[in-house]
Amino acid sequence: MIGLRKTAATLAMAAVFGLGAAAQASAAEEQALVDKSRITVEAFTTDKEMVNMRALLRDARGVIVVPQLLKGGFIVGGSGGSGVLMARDRDRNAWSSPSFITMGSGSIGMQFGAEAQQLVLLIMTDKGMDAVLRHKVTLGGEASIAVGPVGAGAEAATTTGLGADIYAFGRSKGLFAGVAVEGAVIESRKDYNENYYGRPVSAKDVLFDWSVVKPDADGLKKALIAAGAAG
Repeated sequence: MIGLRKTAATLAMAAVFGLGAAAQASAAEEQALVDKSRITVEAFTTDKEMVNMRALLRDARGVIVVPQLLKGGFIVGGSGGSGVLMARDRDRNAWSSPSFITMGSGSIGMQFGAEAQQLVLLIMTDKGMDAVLRHKVTLGGEASIAVGPVGAGAEAATTTGLGADIYAFGRSKGLFAGVAVEGAVIESRKDYNENYYGRPVSAKDVLFDWSVVKPDADGLKKALIAAGAAG
């Protein structure tokens, strides 16, 4: 009888640890995206052409980081990638844990090439935050957007379109012409949020209620604070 109880207890513990391991494994893809986002922010922090991005970051209400936005096409083009959305508590100078998004667009025009781009979108207004908090938003539609320097050869001039809800900054590898950020669609990744936090949560839960916090994202939060300070 005692042996049976021990066996049952062992099986129960194995089941618990098995579920824990499965949960950790299921969040590996999301954590990798968070880590790549941190690396992207660190790259923008040391890029001499991103002075404006770092200066604007200090006053941003939120940020979207897409570590790899892939573009490619001939005549008909498109782009796509996943990233994280985070909100800033200005009173505490602290950043929320990440909520996951996907970004994509399609275009038709004279274009040729392929490109991988690191993209940072700075959300400067309440209108911009309200727009991206919806399940799906089109940049330039519900929220105005201005484009900052893109690529190593871009001039680090003052960003045009002052007063825009969102500013976009990109670092590019490759050659591509004809695709703009305006018109891109940003959509919440509810499946990634659930995997990462272990239960269904909304972007609002993560960004403003702070009802879930993930210590594994602390490195990304610190990178954003450092980037703002470097401006």
